[in-house]
Amino acid sequence: MLHTRTTPAQRRRALRERLATGRLLTMPGAFNPLSARLIQDLGFEAAYLSGAVLAADLGLPDIGLTTATEIADRAGRTTRVTDLPVLVDADTGFGEPMNAARTVQLMEDAGLAGLHLEDQVNPKRCGHLDGKTVVPRTDMVRRIRAAVDARRDPDFLIMARTDARAVEGLTAAIDRAKAYVDVGADAVFPEALADEAEFEAFRKAVDVPLLANMTEFGKGPLLDARTLQNLGYDIALYPVTLLRLAMGAAEGGLRTLAAEGTQESLLPRMQTRSRLYELLDYQAYSAFDSAVFDFTLPPGN
Repeated sequence: MLHTRTTPAQRRRALRERLATGRLLTMPGAFNPLSARLIQDLGFEAAYLSGAVLAADLGLPDIGLTTATEIADRAGRTTRVTDLPVLVDADTGFGEPMNAARTVQLMEDAGLAGLHLEDQVNPKRCGHLDGKTVVPRTDMVRRIRAAVDARRDPDFLIMARTDARAVEGLTAAIDRAKAYVDVGADAVFPEALADEAEFEAFRKAVDVPLLANMTEFGKGPLLDARTLQNLGYDIALYPVTLLRLAMGAAEGGLRTLAAEGTQESLLPRMQTRSRLYELLDYQAYSAFDSAVFDFTLPPGN
């Protein structure tokens, strides 16, 4: 009620311990604090905040228009309401290595369990669009080193994302990932791998936790959880799935409302009032409020 029952430090340790099990961690992307509550309520063990989703929620394309402070502020609203560890997309660190260092501390202060930084130029673009450009490997090494040096909680996860597969090829992407691990990256996010064989090659070459991005309508295949587990991946990421479902339902509902002049036929597709109240835990708020005010002042007070 009002806030989580766990501390950021506890959630960071929980993520580290979960990744150490060798079992695939399914990580859906939340698009607002309420959806993060739903992810927790349905039994998932971690949640994600996508830069593309946070930008889209502001009505902006994913081309580096959001700022570090905007992302940290909105992330903090999510970590306030879930006991799950939350990983955030920190784009390129929002500037030079010093900006990446500040970004790490902002995200720590926002209660996140970790972030990932990518090796695109700033401003960046969605990892599954054509025309990406990556910085020289030495520049990204400096970016990661600055992030690692700025970290105050050693359990805060710093993940390196490489977009080099689409620009320089698979071998170069693997070489970059190894260089990022050498300077302290705890995990690696290889973006836009082309097929199952490339996922396998990355796993054989890189000896830290790996994230597989299962975004819809992208350049890579949508591999199921069993396949990713057998390939040795540690995180299966579904960054935009909930937003796409929600927006698809919203658009369909608006079309029906416009065509029929009533929402009556939409009722079976809606979350009920009782389910929403259950998710928000109205009962706990009511009990707390009664406990606070259920007393009688002595005469004269």
